[in-house]
Amino acid sequence: MNIAIDGPAGAGKSTVAKLVAEKLSYLYIDTGAMYRSLTFAALRQRVNLENGSELRTLLDTLTIDLKHDSEQVKVFLNNEDITEQIRSNEVTSNVSLVSSHEEVRTEMVERQRLLAKVGRAVLDGRDIGTYVLPKAEVKVFLTATVEERARRRHEELQAKGLQSDYEQLKIEIARRDELDSSRVFAPLRKADDAIEIDSTHLTIPEVADAIIDLTKERTV
Repeated sequence: MNIAIDGPAGAGKSTVAKLVAEKLSYLYIDTGAMYRSLTFAALRQRVNLENGSELRTLLDTLTIDLKHDSEQVKVFLNNEDITEQIRSNEVTSNVSLVSSHEEVRTEMVERQRLLAKVGRAVLDGRDIGTYVLPKAEVKVFLTATVEERARRRHEELQAKGLQSDYEQLKIEIARRDELDSSRVFAPLRKADDAIEIDSTHLTIPEVADAIIDLTKERTV
């Protein structure tokens, strides 16, 4: 049993996926963190983010590990804890570009499929239900308005004591939507058999409960 949660940036996928995995005792696989790790490494090593071949060459040198503790999923890049670094604005602004390259996605998808073979896993991303795990038993497409997604990100940054510009966030999120939806290889789109949930006016627990109920229905 695998649960695929797709949707645009800021829709709450990761937070919901973690909660669903916790309540069902499933493994949570943060695919976005994998792409963020590569983006972080590319920025640090000044690799051309427009060049898919160079990014793939870099990726082949990287080991990305997702380790679960009692509070969060920690991300390790070649044994270095980069959990906090991959959430920087610079990484966030460039991850859609890095993940748009076919050479990159092909390798990442293989890694994600291997992780999902544990049997019971929750994966969230842009193309889980359409490309990574097209046979996932439960598929959800999670959405929210651009304004709501920007508000959530704005509050998240402020809570961390970081500067944030709400209007700029709206522009950046809309830009990421365009990049994710228009890329040639495995674009962001709702799978034909996915259930769409608009989280604009829902709490995280409410969305998680809806997915859990759907999962229980499929396992009867």
